Amino acid sequence: MSKRLFFSLVFSTVASLFSSWSANVIDEVAWVVGDEAILLSDVEEFRQRMRYEGSSIEGDPYCYIPEQLALQKLYLDQAKIDSIFADDKSVSNQVEMRINYLIGQVGSKEKVEEYFNQDMASLREDLTDMVSNQQIIQQMQRKIVGESKVTPAEVKKFFNALPVDSIPEIPTQIEVQLITVAPVVSSSAIENVKSKLREFKERVDNKETEFSTLAILYSEDKESAKRGGELGFMGRGQLVHEFADVAFALHDANRVSKVVETEFGYHIIQLVEKSGDKVNVRHILMKPKSTLDEQFQARARLDSVIDVVNKKELTFEEAVSLYSVDKNTRNSGGILTNPKNGSSRFEIRDLPQEVAKAVYSLGVGEISRPFAMIDSKGNEVFAVAKVKSLLKAHKANVEDDYMAIKEAYQEQKNAELLRNWVMEKQKSIYVKIDPKWQNCEFQYPGWIKK
Repeated sequence: MSKRLFFSLVFSTVASLFSSWSANVIDEVAWVVGDEAILLSDVEEFRQRMRYEGSSIEGDPYCYIPEQLALQKLYLDQAKIDSIFADDKSVSNQVEMRINYLIGQVGSKEKVEEYFNQDMASLREDLTDMVSNQQIIQQMQRKIVGESKVTPAEVKKFFNALPVDSIPEIPTQIEVQLITVAPVVSSSAIENVKSKLREFKERVDNKETEFSTLAILYSEDKESAKRGGELGFMGRGQLVHEFADVAFALHDANRVSKVVETEFGYHIIQLVEKSGDKVNVRHILMKPKSTLDEQFQARARLDSVIDVVNKKELTFEEAVSLYSVDKNTRNSGGILTNPKNGSSRFEIRDLPQEVAKAVYSLGVGEISRPFAMIDSKGNEVFAVAKVKSLLKAHKANVEDDYMAIKEAYQEQKNAELLRNWVMEKQKSIYVKIDPKWQNCEFQYPGWIKK
């Protein structure tokens, strides 16, 4: 049983938006699971989604899709019995993130409404139902699996039982440490940016120019600039606190905030709308630029730091703690964390491009030459990288790849627990399948009662 089947069951952002595509289907009841019907239109909607995503279906879609929908209904039915509910705040946050993503892709609220043939209120309602169901199903699956644990002995037994030709090839993996230094930006460059933003504020306050026009032309937040600087509804916790303090204090949509400094740069903010504990604002972001001389000085500082490390007057880790400006890595000796899995190991292709180029030809313990890169805040910094460890491509083994093997076995064990639960649940829930939909090789044959 695949992880995708049991732990995903998660529709993409567009999954619930295909209802308009199947609105003209002459509907019929294909399945009934408990007191819930699975309609032909539900199946067509799911099929259109998979086609949109480029997902392939092995076998007959009119067998595969209803069974997937039935599985979801089993989980949701049990969740009702067990009083499992979605977290409204979390659901609301996810819905707004998805709507903001859609607006970013299409260009505006109006274009999103036109594209999906729904007004924003209906779209938000559909997405809320979808995200809520996703969350409930995931909670239900976690409850079924419970505190399932695996022991080292079980992991070793699992690995030893794998056929030789099934043991996966592990690609080369690397651990990297960074020291980053930012150029000092002159006070005159900062004042120039603040002056420009104050000029924009005055022009908008005097109704000489639309805020959205200035955002499109000048904001350095390129994603929101496409939408005239609009961020979409966000909670206070989704914004850096300096920005949030000003955004939530705004009350007049016709006035623009003072200049706000954050770790990303300097902003001016305009209120669009407030709703409960969320706010939708537009902003213009500008960043003061360093001069070539300031950049040269930053690179020279970095050279000096590495010279001290090479002379063994400081360890690399001590130099990180003393000199690196990256808060994300400073407390971990400069070690980068892989956002895919939270580990410190990367395949070369998953490293930031500039880092990958710098370490590609290095051996363990070697330090790169200084290079320029863009940090997580979108600012240019100078960095050096050290290869902490390098594990060449190899066939998986327990000694080097224990965590990956453990994860694979845990996944298999959880899948078995869920499969057994589904098979038991089938015995106790009412299921009726229209005869036209029964000629299938189901993954779970227990749908059809003998």
